[in-house]
Amino acid sequence: MKHILSAGSLYTLPLETIFNIAAAVGFDGVEVIISYDFQYGDNAELIRQLQQIMPITSLHAPFLVLDNWGNRIEQLQRTIRLARETGVPLVNFHPPAWLSLEFGFWSWLKKFKDMQRELADDEVEVTIENMPWSGPLGVNPYFLSNTDTMIEFMERRNLLMTFDTAHMGSSKANFIHDFHRFYNTGRMRNIHFSDFGYGREHLLPGHGVLPLTRFLNHLSETGYDATLTLELSPAELPEEENQIKESLSEVLHYLRQETRRA
Repeated sequence: MKHILSAGSLYTLPLETIFNIAAAVGFDGVEVIISYDFQYGDNAELIRQLQQIMPITSLHAPFLVLDNWGNRIEQLQRTIRLARETGVPLVNFHPPAWLSLEFGFWSWLKKFKDMQRELADDEVEVTIENMPWSGPLGVNPYFLSNTDTMIEFMERRNLLMTFDTAHMGSSKANFIHDFHRFYNTGRMRNIHFSDFGYGREHLLPGHGVLPLTRFLNHLSETGYDATLTLELSPAELPEEENQIKESLSEVLHYLRQETRRA
């Protein structure tokens, strides 16, 4: 199992600084979210420069409106092309949101029969992420909010998965049953790891209500050997760089201890 840092955990810092912190702490790689740093310039060159510091294990397609990146369909296609060009093995994306009227994106996704082959020529693994329930009514504003529906959608279209613990935990404190249902499809390739509680996502382990140690023990027992990606809110971490490193070192030690196979 590889222990990865999501660059989104420190998105207020320059990407180069984030990579240097990840390398100093001892993570196995970094997940890069396509954000404002990628609006202009040579994106492939930027990725290659960052890869000189640390491996990039995945690109997260944009979930913001970015100049020069087009609509949701074009964003996903361009992210996959960038991953193929730079040798990044996985691209993750969020499903369409009905609340944001992303019906065109939803219709486009439903046309595929084999998304690994048709979107990426089987050169990049394409994963979709389970999304959170939010707001005072606890509504999930995305298509594929139901576990059964999402599994059926992935299996019919050969789509892989990134499982997010905080997102699943936003609907239920005991989410391990749903995790195993997704895991048993054989489609899980990445896990976004963080806590959830009191209406807040992407908390440090122990700052929420989820049984994360039990989850990690279950994960180790399954023999999962892909990526476990720490994805925190920057508000969970200190502002001073040395303190950031100390905090991330503690979390990384915890992850390695709890996922160590007997």
